[in-house]
Amino acid sequence: MSHILPSSSATLVAPAARASGLTKTYGSGETRVTALDAVTVEFARGRFSAVMGPSGSGKSTLMHCMAGLDPVTSGSARIGDVELSSLNDRQLTGLRREKVGFVFQGFNLLPTLTALENIVLPLRLAGRKPEAEWLDAVVATVGLADRLTHRPAQLSGGQQQRVAVARALVSRPEIVFADEPTGNLDSRSGAEVLGFLRDSVRELGQTVVMVTHDPVAAAHTDRVVFLADGRVVDELHDPTADAVLDRMLAFDSPVRT
Repeated sequence: MSHILPSSSATLVAPAARASGLTKTYGSGETRVTALDAVTVEFARGRFSAVMGPSGSGKSTLMHCMAGLDPVTSGSARIGDVELSSLNDRQLTGLRREKVGFVFQGFNLLPTLTALENIVLPLRLAGRKPEAEWLDAVVATVGLADRLTHRPAQLSGGQQQRVAVARALVSRPEIVFADEPTGNLDSRSGAEVLGFLRDSVRELGQTVVMVTHDPVAAAHTDRVVFLADGRVVDELHDPTADAVLDRMLAFDSPVRT
């Protein structure tokens, strides 16, 4: 299968998502908290990226702001060439529906629908029909061909998360944001889901940004961006679990440079 976006052209187009001087604060006065402090970062198309950092570093806040789930206080967040702050609520909802896929650790499947019905639900809500060839490719990539008529209660946790991954991919989004997608899974199921996310990048040309605290999960990605105290402090390309763990341990050191 050919990629949606050949890797040779990935550097010739705008990144799938980017933040410039992105700041997010909560509260005011003495209760004001800065969750993100002038973050600038890009996520290239057709790549699998992880965002990591200590608890409270701003990982999930960054994802929510860049996905248009949470407004920024100042700075810029873009999906492709679209500046999110320029959109009204209706336009923002349309952009999330058309260009962004989401995978959360809680699966978020509807219990009364079959796996197939859950997968195509975003398209139905948008009044669109799934492209048969693409749907077949997504289902094959996540290994669900023999589970499509099962409801969530009849599936294991790993299988439910694979349904959630397929649902995120089926609309051909420009980017998929995954927030701790293996957080509720055992190690074997988690490894399966990470493998499917990896395959979606390699085989389907998808772009995936994953928030995780797990060095083993991060080792499946092409690049890890590290946050601390709401700022980007480091990044690592072609990561290994040991290299990621070393960086994370450095953040916990009492001496910070």
